[in-house]
Amino acid sequence: MRYRYLDSPIGSLMLAGEADLLQIIGFPEGGKARRAAADWRHDADAFDAAAVQLDEYFRGTRQTFDVALNLVGTDFQRQVWTALRDIPYGETRSYKEIAEAIDRPKAMRAVGAANGSNPIPIIVPCHRVIGASGKLTGFGGGLPTKAYLLDLEQGREALF
Repeated sequence: MRYRYLDSPIGSLMLAGEADLLQIIGFPEGGKARRAAADWRHDADAFDAAAVQLDEYFRGTRQTFDVALNLVGTDFQRQVWTALRDIPYGETRSYKEIAEAIDRPKAMRAVGAANGSNPIPIIVPCHRVIGASGKLTGFGGGLPTKAYLLDLEQGREALF
């Protein structure tokens, strides 16, 4: 697996994958913080398109991503992750709404688990999923990061 790091307003993100297919975006902190494995190869030029697009996103000039991905997961997880990509920039959905969108209205907890195991956050925008009450719920990069991303997308001054 090849990897590189990308400086961002939320810290140094790890981008990793095989060939030109992005498979992982790792946060520097939080419950889903990722580090390169010992047998991975650092490549400062890897995933340039993803790096450029993420930089544009953080500058507020990009709302959608066009990056080659390798989403590794179960059929159900990939179904949830596809639904996440359908959430428009600047909007949020509840776990229930995602469950309904994939025609599994009673699978809210399973949707939450799939959302939490998303290997490519930001590009697959799991941060756009919130609790039914409107409160921010768990996020692999930590709730302050989730709040930052939502504030950025909703045009509020994002403080991190």
